[in-house]
Amino acid sequence: MRASVEVRGIVQGVGFRPFIHRLVERHGLEGWVRNTSEGAELEVEGGRAAVGAFVREISAEAPPLALIESVEVAELPGSGGYGGFRIIESGRGEEMRTLVSPDTGICADCLRELLDPADRRYRYPFINCTNCGPRFTIIKSVPYDRAYTSMSDFPMCPDCAREFADIRDRRYHAQPDCCPECGPEVFFLDAVGRRMTGDAIETARGCLKAGKIICVKGLGGMHLACLAGDEAACSELRRRKQRDEKPFAVMCRSVECAKRICRVTEVEERLLVSHKKPIVLLEKLGRGAWAHLSENNSIGVMLPYTPLHVLLMGGDIDCLVMTSANLSDTPIIYKNSEAIDRLGGIADGFLLHNREIVTRCDDSLMRVFEGREYPLRRSRGYVPYPVIVPGLAGGLLACGAEQKASFCMSKPGHAFPSQHIGDLKNAETLEAYEGQIAHFERLFDIKPRAIACDLHPDYLSTAYAEERSEREGISLLRVQHHHAHLAACMADNGLEGECLGLIWDGVGLGTDGTAWGGELLRGSYSGFERLGSIHPLLLPGGDAAVKDIWRLGLSAAVESGADTGEIAAGPEVGAVKLMISKRVSCPESSGMGRLFDAACSLAGIRQSCTYEGQGAVLLEAAASVDEDGEYEARFYVRDGLEVFDWRPMVRDIISERCSGIAKSVVAARFMNTLVSAAVKMAEKAADMTHLHRIVLSGGVFQNMYLMNRLPGRLRAAGLEVFTHSRVSANDEGLSLGQLRILEAKYVLGGATENCRD
Repeated sequence: MRASVEVRGIVQGVGFRPFIHRLVERHGLEGWVRNTSEGAELEVEGGRAAVGAFVREISAEAPPLALIESVEVAELPGSGGYGGFRIIESGRGEEMRTLVSPDTGICADCLRELLDPADRRYRYPFINCTNCGPRFTIIKSVPYDRAYTSMSDFPMCPDCAREFADIRDRRYHAQPDCCPECGPEVFFLDAVGRRMTGDAIETARGCLKAGKIICVKGLGGMHLACLAGDEAACSELRRRKQRDEKPFAVMCRSVECAKRICRVTEVEERLLVSHKKPIVLLEKLGRGAWAHLSENNSIGVMLPYTPLHVLLMGGDIDCLVMTSANLSDTPIIYKNSEAIDRLGGIADGFLLHNREIVTRCDDSLMRVFEGREYPLRRSRGYVPYPVIVPGLAGGLLACGAEQKASFCMSKPGHAFPSQHIGDLKNAETLEAYEGQIAHFERLFDIKPRAIACDLHPDYLSTAYAEERSEREGISLLRVQHHHAHLAACMADNGLEGECLGLIWDGVGLGTDGTAWGGELLRGSYSGFERLGSIHPLLLPGGDAAVKDIWRLGLSAAVESGADTGEIAAGPEVGAVKLMISKRVSCPESSGMGRLFDAACSLAGIRQSCTYEGQGAVLLEAAASVDEDGEYEARFYVRDGLEVFDWRPMVRDIISERCSGIAKSVVAARFMNTLVSAAVKMAEKAADMTHLHRIVLSGGVFQNMYLMNRLPGRLRAAGLEVFTHSRVSANDEGLSLGQLRILEAKYVLGGATENCRD
């Protein structure tokens, strides 16, 4: 039998051709293979059973870094007369359009060699092969050849060159392949940037054991590290970095070390040890434990994902704080010179190397929910893997929002969400954002022909989209924030047609010019209708209320007609009450995130926040998981909109707080009430619209107290529930939704320039 085989997916730079060569030899076949714009194309000839087994094993046994989307087979007439098996090289034009693999953690084979005294790469911190190592962060251009990566600075020695050329070797065409003779080197600098003599890694280990803070260069940027069990060192790191309370991520030497501080389920363990090696948010073994690392009930844990990390941990350092090395509201530092200049006074030393990081890429942050990944930050190990969308139009750019900024681009059938960029609040982050858009365009050979952005006029991402649209004459679509969230979750789950969407977040500009954020929508990619919301809350002082959340608690109490004498005291209270009564500098918001902040204040848990979302995080952490009680959920109708009226609930919260009910009970009852209110609104909407699919999106749905209760209640009410698994529920994921809406409006619907969603 002679057959053509077309393989679509990520197959370049991941050991795919050696894998095909081994399969061909195993089954006694002849033919050829070459890369194409979609993946790879093959012709094979041999016995019918052998060809069939060969085709089945392409997907079943593919290399770990390959992403096989489809394998299509067509029988060919006659004989090919191949006379063996060969690899046909593709032209640069073809390979410009192939997909690119993410960076991945060290594989078991390389780990074994790293720790083998007899191996020529023993303790070499840049060991890699076709199954692991840097990819996305070292690529300057495509095709993925060494000449187009930062490894071009390191010509291969004869031994590495032989491996690279041997199709039977694990390092065949492994572009970052190197060894101590020809590859990068690691070095240690003291606090003022002077290079130290001796073993760099052992010097760094000695500093850590002495309670010092060091900067460590990883795959996509720098980390600041100290011993996780050293409370004094962690406190000093917080002081120097001005990160008073935001949780620290930690790197554990092994799963066993992680289990000494956290509960680790079987699914979480598989994710921890996977080649993606994300940070996984795990439940602490005890409430209140490791409070110097995290003030809530979870800790973000990752395992060593580079050989340098493995050597740094050694056999005796169980757990290190590994927090991104950046200054407030700026992207992660990734250049050696920048680290020395900007981290002076923070780091006591620098463990660096001379392999350039081309593209900064933060660690990914994941939860496990209902047995699958639930992204909180999608970055290293995942980007630039595409989201497969059959039939998707190419040439589209979606610019995302402001917080947790990302963008998304399309090629036919593929959406490419970017890595985590950060909050777009300053010129430095905007520069990184613009640079990554340009890099993706080069990497994937995309020239945008239409752009989508958020409806909010003051976002820097909106300004970028508007300026580029004007400069290049590209059609621009402004997309309502919560419609984008709905569409993102639909796209994440491959849904078409209409759905209901429960979209809860902090804030997004509504089509009526007010701040939305506690919304029930019906919609599709082509449009939406607002069915429900929450009673608006005044934000005294605007952005000041997001930090000083006692203002929100006071505002909710005043709006509810409750006695505020028991809940607020201080020199500013009178002035804020006056602001509320006169509605001066008090924008309205239906944001669910702000209601969480108000409840956190009213429950007596926290009165001010030092990082975004802290009130909601602490409210969740405080809640008693065994509490089933709830407050009354009331509703009213305003202009056809079903509105959850939280005012009776607020009066009950204040009453219970004044009567001495535990904060943990109040927090749980607050969230239980929200669950019941959401179910009632969704049931009514389903009866009215005859839609029974509902998506859950928005940053509030990072709250696991809600997620462990709400989907089950919705399913019991007869609804089919869809949640995120490929992009984040928070604003980082909504660029995917913007992209699908742009396609529906521009490509399918013929939208004109400068239109609104």
